[in-house]
Amino acid sequence: MFLSEYFVLELLIGGGCFALSLGAAAYVKYAFNRGKEIPIRSGRTGAEIARMILRDQDVHDVQVVEHEGFLSDHYNPGDKTLNLSSDVYHGQNAASAGVAAHEVGHALQHAQGDLTMWGRTILVYPAHFGGMLAPYLAGFGLMLGAATQVAKGVPGLAYWMLMIGVVLFAVSALCAIVIVFNEFNASARARTSLVRLGITRPGEEDDTVKSVLNAAGLTYVAAAATALLWLLYYLWRAGIIGGGGRRDD
Repeated sequence: MFLSEYFVLELLIGGGCFALSLGAAAYVKYAFNRGKEIPIRSGRTGAEIARMILRDQDVHDVQVVEHEGFLSDHYNPGDKTLNLSSDVYHGQNAASAGVAAHEVGHALQHAQGDLTMWGRTILVYPAHFGGMLAPYLAGFGLMLGAATQVAKGVPGLAYWMLMIGVVLFAVSALCAIVIVFNEFNASARARTSLVRLGITRPGEEDDTVKSVLNAAGLTYVAAAATALLWLLYYLWRAGIIGGGGRRDD
């Protein structure tokens, strides 16, 4: 396979992953806007719902605050603040209820020492910086002949550059997978609390909450798929799986 063909393959992977992420983000926006059209009969705002669930779970050291930005909702374990966007903070609909409860789910994970929350906290910064460095290290390693060194069993500078890049890709992929489990666990906690406390009712309200949370979860699935695809690609280029590197000889 010629170098130009590798470049085309990289474009296909990059373009496919970008389209997947774009599609997931568009679906989240669609699901959230649709959920805003479904009022909840309890009439509670997202902020009231968040505080209600926190009190019910005996968590009293988390502050619920309003945060600027569309769908910028997040829980900050550093200062224990639940940051809700204005739409969610003041909203009295299924979308706001689902998002607010989901972020409370993260606060509960933190308070109860959930393994996925710990894994996410530990891996997120190494994965972020590793994800920025990995393509350069792996790419330069391949340019300098790492695949040939792997095939001949004679490791050199190029080989170690590639291996460090692959390890960083692996850390990013592992973090992305842990985040998927962390997000869906928070969503499961959210739906359970909403129904148990009578905030949302089975049927249209709960179904809408489920669709909003599933849509949000798909963005993390897309990120995990992207990380795994690039990891597999570079493992293949190195000849570690599938013998792809031998074609560079």
